[in-house]
Amino acid sequence: MLKKHTWMLALLVLAGCGSGEPTTESAAAPREAPPRTEPSTQSSDQAAAEQAPDPTQPATAASNSSSPPPTTGRFELGKNYTRLSPTQPTSSSPEQIEVAEIFWYGCPHCYALEPFISSWLKNKPDYVSFVRVPGVGQPLWKLHARAFYTAEALGKGAEMHTPLFDEIHKNGNLLDTEDKLRDFFAKFGVSAADFKSNFDSFAVHTKLQRAEELNRRYRVAGVPAVVVNGKYFTDVTLAGGHEELIALIDELVAAEHAGK
Repeated sequence: MLKKHTWMLALLVLAGCGSGEPTTESAAAPREAPPRTEPSTQSSDQAAAEQAPDPTQPATAASNSSSPPPTTGRFELGKNYTRLSPTQPTSSSPEQIEVAEIFWYGCPHCYALEPFISSWLKNKPDYVSFVRVPGVGQPLWKLHARAFYTAEALGKGAEMHTPLFDEIHKNGNLLDTEDKLRDFFAKFGVSAADFKSNFDSFAVHTKLQRAEELNRRYRVAGVPAVVVNGKYFTDVTLAGGHEELIALIDELVAAEHAGK
């Protein structure tokens, strides 16, 4: 049965893996398709919606949108990372540099990146604000995004984040229905009634809408992806590997902090 579930998951991932990047000020050099999971194609209306600010959310403009990118010789703009145009507002305080990870629980590449992110979080600078943004490119992604925000609403976001990954990738449970998610949440002491009330709540729905807006603004074409301070977009393939991605994040946040 586990093999069957693993095979089904592989089909879901392969159906959406491929290249795709946001529109940038500097075009990236040609390369092989990155190992990311690709959602459905955006419409022109969705792309246009990125330009407008979100009136329902407090937003802080990313600092120094016109400042030059860091140049240490290790990473190159247009090759290892790209510039979002226009720079997007962040939800973090003005004195902080925001690092946003866009992910999907069913993505094996996101699962592979998770240990590196977890290790980085233990030593990140105090001036860095880290946020997770679930990908919403396909119906199953949206279901898992709702699960992510439901766990947050229940005060179990940190507790359940890694187990949600493990349930899919280790145990072969795709968590592809609301009933399966309800049963999984029960393992963490969440009653069926509490799960349902939060899963269908206005608060979770609002956060899901916000995630959809951020996916559009960042022009997310695959996961995992990272956006630094609403300005720089990168991923594992662009950076050159998991460790390189972490090093690039550190370099970009340091440059943004120095420019304040």
